[in-house]
Amino acid sequence: MTSTTDLLAAGPPPPASGPRGRTRGRHPYRSALSTARARTGLVLVGAVILAGLLAPLIAGHGPTDQSGQSLAALGTPGHPLGTDDLGRDLLSRVLYGIRADLGIIAVAVPLGAVLGCLFALVAAAHPVADTVVQRVFDLLLAFPGLILALAVTAILGPGRLPVVLVIALAEIPAFGRLLRGGILVQREREYVTAARVGGSSGRRVLVRHILPNAADPLIVQIAVSLTVAVFIEGAMSFLGVGVRPPEPTLGAVLSQSMPYLAQAPNFAAGPLITVTALVLGLSLIAEALNREIRR
Repeated sequence: MTSTTDLLAAGPPPPASGPRGRTRGRHPYRSALSTARARTGLVLVGAVILAGLLAPLIAGHGPTDQSGQSLAALGTPGHPLGTDDLGRDLLSRVLYGIRADLGIIAVAVPLGAVLGCLFALVAAAHPVADTVVQRVFDLLLAFPGLILALAVTAILGPGRLPVVLVIALAEIPAFGRLLRGGILVQREREYVTAARVGGSSGRRVLVRHILPNAADPLIVQIAVSLTVAVFIEGAMSFLGVGVRPPEPTLGAVLSQSMPYLAQAPNFAAGPLITVTALVLGLSLIAEALNREIRR
């Protein structure tokens, strides 16, 4: 899995001359996404997303509907994945759990990315602001993820909002540091000096020249952050500080299966396979994109 540290070490790709649009083509990631690695990742992620979106059509039961069959085995008529300890259909709970997880991640990761990039732009504007922003990043990184999750939940209580906030806060330093580092590197390039000598304003140089090149690693970071967000949401739900029951999430279903692993191993199979497919797919996409920006 590609880490943020690896991306920082690699740095943004230096352009030969001029903005990215003239040196790398209009679609620099098309070749990356056409590789076997990326296609495999896209198939895995697409399958999980499609299953979540089509949950009302695929699931034969509601996620909270109870039947008289408790801990039904795999392949039970009417319950392909069996049932949980309360007689709820596991296929339905996994599919609706995917919907819940994707909804949280789709809000939390972009929120963290936007806030991190705003911090980076502020840091690049003035040395004093840079010092303050760096201390904010250090403060956020000083909190272990579990402690941060417990602190936010203690203030707001369990639910979707605390999970979104924890994921966003965890991702702010990753995006902020990547963009800040990219801006610092790119504004020393010769093409930026040439643009300034040519009479371009500071804002135009930033928007037209620096940001398109400095933002390349952020594309990879999005895929990495989506993977991290899956783990954070799953961990919070597993510990009971995430989405409130009886609403299903993959982490919550997995947590409920723990006491019954020996008796009904199929209880944990659905969420485990789904999380594995999602994380593996995102990791393959991130790796393919990372190889592209290192070219």
